[in-house]
Amino acid sequence: MKPFYAELFLFLVTFIWGGTFVFTKIGLDFASPSVYILLRFCIAIFLCIIFFNKKLLRINKKTLVNGLILGLFFGGGFLLQTIGLKYTTVSKSAFITGITVPLTPIVYFIVCRKRISKYSLWGVFVAVIGLWIFTNPDFDNINIGDVLTLFSTMFWAFYITYMDVFTKKIENRSITAQLVFLQFVASSVIAIVYFVTFENASWAVQFDNMLLISLAFNAVLASFFVTFIHTSIQRYTTPVKAALIFSLEPIVASSVAVIFLSETMTNIEIFGAFLLFSAVIISELGTFLEKQ
Repeated sequence: MKPFYAELFLFLVTFIWGGTFVFTKIGLDFASPSVYILLRFCIAIFLCIIFFNKKLLRINKKTLVNGLILGLFFGGGFLLQTIGLKYTTVSKSAFITGITVPLTPIVYFIVCRKRISKYSLWGVFVAVIGLWIFTNPDFDNINIGDVLTLFSTMFWAFYITYMDVFTKKIENRSITAQLVFLQFVASSVIAIVYFVTFENASWAVQFDNMLLISLAFNAVLASFFVTFIHTSIQRYTTPVKAALIFSLEPIVASSVAVIFLSETMTNIEIFGAFLLFSAVIISELGTFLEKQ
């Protein structure tokens, strides 16, 4: 697959991930963060068993280790980000999560020791400015939610980087399916450990139609479907470009809020969104010009 088409798929991934914010907020009204994440990934595991079945029977040691490592970063990132949202504002969470963009080139260089395109670095610089303008975060009062969300960005940066490392030479769809399955398993274990260790509460979940709608979007579409796409196609581009594309997630989240929650976007937010799009274009166009 050509990098351009892979990056189009990553735009689709970003669009769906951006929609999860509204559905996660709905779900957290009926379950604690760890219980919600556990329900989300248990459904995803069930779907993996249904659709991948025999592909999951023979998992070699290398795939097992790689899948569990990805699952550690995947599940840890989701848990920290979800818990953080309970204590911080949406704008601060969006900006802090966007720090994944400048962190990814650093992690990528540390792990892979590969040169990063100057156009990608310029794209990262513009993206950070765009995120700041778009989210307009207020850091007068730093709280535990901000700190937890900041830690989650490290998980996402390593997740994006190791996704590249572990899948770069994989063409076998059975292995891809196994990696997806193992990510969900590891994430579920992390949620259980957190629930038992920190929440120390009874199994409290209020089943409601809105919870089911939330899980249908986040578990079926945003987890099972999107994680398979992400695991299958990120190897055709670079981790830095993937992070730049994912930086558009706050724009998608805000757009969903405008459509479904009747929220509005200010002119300054629109300008910030323009800069974020420009960051991706700088990286894409620069790479194209380098090849000419």
